[in-house]
Amino acid sequence: MMKIRYFDNAATTKVKPEVLDEMLPYLKEDYGNPSSLYSIGRNSKKAIEEARKKVAKLINCNPNEIYFTGCGSESDNMAIKGIAYANQKKGKHIITSSIEHPAVLHTCKTLEKQGFRVTYLKVNKQGFISLEDLRNSIRDDTILITIMFANNEIGTIEPIEMISKIAKMYNIIFHTDSVQACGNIPIDVKKMGIDSLSLSGHKLYAPKGIGALYVKSGIQFEKFMDGGHQEKDKRAGTENVAGIVALGKACELANNNLKEHMAHLKELRDYYIKQIKEKIPEAILNGDIENRLPGNSNFSFPSIDGEELLFLLDAKGICASSGSACTSGSSKPSHVLSNIGLSDELASKALRVTFGEDNTKEDVDYLVDSLCEIIKK
Repeated sequence: MMKIRYFDNAATTKVKPEVLDEMLPYLKEDYGNPSSLYSIGRNSKKAIEEARKKVAKLINCNPNEIYFTGCGSESDNMAIKGIAYANQKKGKHIITSSIEHPAVLHTCKTLEKQGFRVTYLKVNKQGFISLEDLRNSIRDDTILITIMFANNEIGTIEPIEMISKIAKMYNIIFHTDSVQACGNIPIDVKKMGIDSLSLSGHKLYAPKGIGALYVKSGIQFEKFMDGGHQEKDKRAGTENVAGIVALGKACELANNNLKEHMAHLKELRDYYIKQIKEKIPEAILNGDIENRLPGNSNFSFPSIDGEELLFLLDAKGICASSGSACTSGSSKPSHVLSNIGLSDELASKALRVTFGEDNTKEDVDYLVDSLCEIIKK
């Protein structure tokens, strides 16, 4: 049987054994509804609060500022819509970037249909917004700035602290989609001045179907789903206890091993980039070489179509992607690559490789050799 070599950790990560072990009791023994008063219900409630502490510790906030959701996309919706609705008497203007995840872009488009105005900041060829453009876009009725921490396709890490300082100067709420960043680089919401932050479990070795939202105490935001009074009356629905416990454990592991994790991913990323530049010199690296996620690499290979390349790599047991998993299946080129100035042709020839904890240099060698063989043919 062919060995699978997985290089698509930005799309999803596998569940760590420790995380699975932690969540299983809440699927078997302690399966009670957390709102129930009997013991297995109380056990579930206690487990949720313990997990809340672990998530909070990863980003250095208070546990009561963490709200559990179903995924990163829900967290983005909950933050952007919730803050917009709660503050619309102050104004209806929002600022975001042109390379955000669809969860942010489509949420903003929905708000535009409801009378809000949105400014979409352009980015340079490395994927950075202009701080000057940000300042110039601020209006008297601007209530929210939402800029992603790190891009899911090209790995570019935005100047979050500077964005936060600008937001504070004008008394504007600042939210960041940190789905790709959490667990991969250090985040301190207090030090960085972040008011709201979204994260997702399946990007940091927890299962799919669980996410979290941080909202700083004192920030007003409305719930957008009606039902019960769970999550401090901000997110209705019986809690996914096993998923929440898993997210808590994954955040705990990420917090304890962050330096080693970053060093490992960066070593593999840099080794891969060096090999590609030497062996396939026509390849074009997309995104910034320095300020990018430690495990992210995105190259355009001018001599082969990206979709064809993915199929040929799959035949060799290699899993990679052409961009965001949330936009796969679309006939349009990546909006991220288009916005950093790539032609439709080059954008369609991109390969995103994102490394994880289980990858080795031997895996990278196999990937590079396979790419060289495919492109030569």
